[in-house]
Amino acid sequence: MATTITEPEGPTLDPETGTRILLPETYADWAGALDLFDRLREETPIVRIVPADDGFKPFWLLTRYDDVMQISKDNATFLNNPNPVVFSTKQGIEFSRAATGSDMLVDSLVTFDAPIHPKYRRLTQDWFMPKNLRTIEDEIRALARNTVDKLLDAGPEGDFVPLVAAPYPLHVVMQILGVPEEDEPKMLFLTQQMFGGQDEDLSGSGLANMTPEQIMAIVSGAVQEFEGYFSRLAAERRANPTDDVASVIANATVDGEPLPDRDMAGYYIIMAAAGHDTTSASTAGAMQALAQDPEQWAMVKADRSLLPGIVEEAIRWTTPVQHFMRTAAKDTEIGGHPIARGDWLMLSYIAANHDPDKFDDPRKFDAARSPNRHLAFGAGAHQCLGLHLARLEMRILFEELLDRIETIELAGEPKRSKSIFVGGLKTLPLRYRAA
Repeated sequence: MATTITEPEGPTLDPETGTRILLPETYADWAGALDLFDRLREETPIVRIVPADDGFKPFWLLTRYDDVMQISKDNATFLNNPNPVVFSTKQGIEFSRAATGSDMLVDSLVTFDAPIHPKYRRLTQDWFMPKNLRTIEDEIRALARNTVDKLLDAGPEGDFVPLVAAPYPLHVVMQILGVPEEDEPKMLFLTQQMFGGQDEDLSGSGLANMTPEQIMAIVSGAVQEFEGYFSRLAAERRANPTDDVASVIANATVDGEPLPDRDMAGYYIIMAAAGHDTTSASTAGAMQALAQDPEQWAMVKADRSLLPGIVEEAIRWTTPVQHFMRTAAKDTEIGGHPIARGDWLMLSYIAANHDPDKFDDPRKFDAARSPNRHLAFGAGAHQCLGLHLARLEMRILFEELLDRIETIELAGEPKRSKSIFVGGLKTLPLRYRAA
């Protein structure tokens, strides 16, 4: 399918504002980003962006909830492949082709469309359904309890992100994958290089003055390390299968054939990386909201029936996956606006999850918000495979926190990461008193 952008009619964003959409720094200023998307949603909810940097293709930005939902559910018209994230710049694609022979550094569930996508998704889908997750709930609770132990040992003040929000979901997903605990720091470091490569505090690479090509080299190096690690893990699980997800993937077949090495590596990587980074962001966001509102903390301590609402609202309020891109497979229209075959579209989940036509007072963290049909997990065929796991591990962690912490408050200014794609708090200084 051709992916050349046509010259459709429609409003085009001014170059300065269009550039802001593509700057990682924009998303570190959360209030500023929300202000920007509010204005665009009000003035031009479907607008064309022609980046000043010719390394980026022009694309349509969509900021209304209903438009983003419509596209998300129509997986026949709007395709993930070939470029599902805005990292897919001209330089990035050229770099990826040189490094891997593919337009994408990682081929995974995120990049596949039907008929391949549903076949690959079914390989592990049952594993992540509530019925199966109940069988590992005790193990997740043990990890949560141990994490809270470490937080309290570090008290009465500490940074919640490195103490709890980052390591806890990492422990959970690595246990599910079958990665030994001693390898978890390596997994965290590689994940931060993949998703935090735009933030010098997270990449560990001092990349503030690096060129895009140097940043791509860091990301590519992380991918290659991931692939090497999981290639060895897959060989071990084929020789000695266990009951973990690594064994399921290593021994899976599609249409009677084993998964190609690159596809298998991509399956592992998306679970290892996305499986904890997004939950980490939501967990930190929930704790930030509760620390800013001590009355809400006391309220949920007294009434645990509010806890599912805390979890769901945290996921909407933080929106860790900030966008995905789609490519139109045919001429169509969205909200009465013509979209041509081959057009590239950015679905802004940040904007959709803060659309006042769908969510009353969207910037308010409201544990009692109902309904709360947010788009943080996506929708349609590509809805997040791990959504039940994310909800479960957050609920269990907050049960332990509420049992063992009496009060919390901010001990400093939280800071959000610089990232276009997956974002969240990178620091959350807290002061807390044990129960």
